[in-house]
Amino acid sequence: MLKPVGSRCNMACQYCYYQEKGNALLSEQLLEEFTRQYLEAQTMPQVLFTWHGGEPLLRPLSFYRKALELQRRYGQGLQIDNCIQTNGTLLTDEWCEFLRENNFLVGISIDGPEHLNILRSYHASSHLSPHTSPPSSHTSHLSLHTPFHDIMGGIGLLNKHGVQWNAMATVNAANADHPVEFYRFFRDIGCQFLQFTPVVEKGERIEERGKRREDRGERKEECITPQQWGRFLCAVYDEWVKRDVGKIFVQLFDATLANWVGEPPGVCSMAPTCGHAAVMEADGSVYSCDHFVFPEYRLGNIKKKTLTAMLYGECQLNFGRQKRDALPRQCRECEFLFACNGECPKNRFINDCYGEPGLNYLCEGYRQFFAHVAADMEFMAAELRVGRAPANIMTQAGR
Repeated sequence: MLKPVGSRCNMACQYCYYQEKGNALLSEQLLEEFTRQYLEAQTMPQVLFTWHGGEPLLRPLSFYRKALELQRRYGQGLQIDNCIQTNGTLLTDEWCEFLRENNFLVGISIDGPEHLNILRSYHASSHLSPHTSPPSSHTSHLSLHTPFHDIMGGIGLLNKHGVQWNAMATVNAANADHPVEFYRFFRDIGCQFLQFTPVVEKGERIEERGKRREDRGERKEECITPQQWGRFLCAVYDEWVKRDVGKIFVQLFDATLANWVGEPPGVCSMAPTCGHAAVMEADGSVYSCDHFVFPEYRLGNIKKKTLTAMLYGECQLNFGRQKRDALPRQCRECEFLFACNGECPKNRFINDCYGEPGLNYLCEGYRQFFAHVAADMEFMAAELRVGRAPANIMTQAGR
């Protein structure tokens, strides 16, 4: 992932794990060096550039036009795609024309209907988005403090210009207890690709004198409980499986089915090993993962070491293997290990039933979900093996 504005953002979501990171701008010199190295290191004809933030649309269109120019220069003969993760509030007609013309895949961060987006607000120093109208006497108290209508305005522009987009929604304390309403909202606005990420953070993490200092206190109030996560997944799945299999693609459900048939899940959190979601900060520093931008996970700097050396070096390879090798006994004995592989290492901070460290905080919720969907997954896996559509699950008795 590239961070063209570091952690800069026009929003200040309560659950954001990136706010304390550096907010320097990625220079065009470093952009060119990254592009050259990244493309020269490819062994496959298809290449993906991922633009992340902060809010990457805080860089002007001229920056991304330069990025595409560099991709064409150094990537001749390759199929190059770009995806960009944005909160959508800064989208305009000009932006959307650019995104469509250059086949960008756009990820929109939105947490469901307006009253479930209460953990998202504009940064105090940010300006109004292009979609914001001056408040009137009819403006609700809620909409004065949340960017929901501006995000929806951005989605409307993407649809208007025919830009492919998907939704990335966090599941947090404000929306976790409303799973059916949450899911139906995305279905009603025409979302075909949906990813949800559970908000989990143990205590406060801050940077102090170059070293990480972690508060070992209780979880943050915006985080979900394992029980909430399990109930949420089961309820959303029950709504989805009735009529939307093959129509709406929920990343976690797709990954679960992939693991059920022994195929790569397509998402690092559900894979046996990790290490493929490295990030480069604006100063050229490369870290093992977007969730591990701390000094102990710094692989080096692109000014002094090549991307190939850093990402295929022993430090990064060991980081990826640790996901599998550090599983506690309870995980190794679990009937559903193949389905979750311990999930993301950032969430492994509790002890298992044997007292071993490293159990995933959300384990109880995942076990509830896998037990709930096991029979359906077996059916869909069997359909795939004989060349039939998993969507046939919707024709089963009781659907």
